[in-house]
Amino acid sequence: MTERDAYADLGATTRDAMDIAETSMDIVRTFVPDETLNDRLRQKAVHSTGDIEFQHLLRCQNGPVVAGARAVLDERPIVTDITMAKAGVTGRGHDCPVRKAIGNGAELAAETGMTRTAAAVLELDKQGVYDGAIAVVGNAPTAALALCDCIENGTRPAAVVATPVGFVKAEASRKRVREIADEYGVPAVTNVGKRGGSGLAAALTNELIHVASDVRNGDVDLEDHE
Repeated sequence: MTERDAYADLGATTRDAMDIAETSMDIVRTFVPDETLNDRLRQKAVHSTGDIEFQHLLRCQNGPVVAGARAVLDERPIVTDITMAKAGVTGRGHDCPVRKAIGNGAELAAETGMTRTAAAVLELDKQGVYDGAIAVVGNAPTAALALCDCIENGTRPAAVVATPVGFVKAEASRKRVREIADEYGVPAVTNVGKRGGSGLAAALTNELIHVASDVRNGDVDLEDHE
């Protein structure tokens, strides 16, 4: 692991960029606690949104950082709902295949009238893609709701990152994810309120990758956080 790999989650590759990234995170840590692995997700949320209050909007259930980092170390797939979230997931610091759901399930969407993202999630689930994967929903509430249906039917992602944004079904979909996570013990991170989005989902996913990198380096022992 090189010095640059340590900043894979932030996207910095030059000395000046790494200095800026490190300084930015140092500032974030003056506002957000730095005591638990879940705090690292809260820090990342603040860093990616520029909103100090966003730390209070995150909801973590069933150890999403430990579960997500283990999935990264096991090179499990990272599956996003749309292209934008996929584009935001770093390509450094891990060997996980990263794919998007959108583009699958076109026939199902046409036949039923459901959204393309919901159909895409259902199609990939039929293929067993979500079992053991990090499931990321950054944009589409209907994708989150479809994923919840899949979990009810037996699918078990390693971790769920769900921050769909908007005024229609977004809050309800994240609430549904939290209910399903509680009922079935699925590790999940969501947020409350109307905000969210693909950038936030990608940033939170990148922090799971960063924690996995720290595990490889011997800086974090996941057993200490179980």
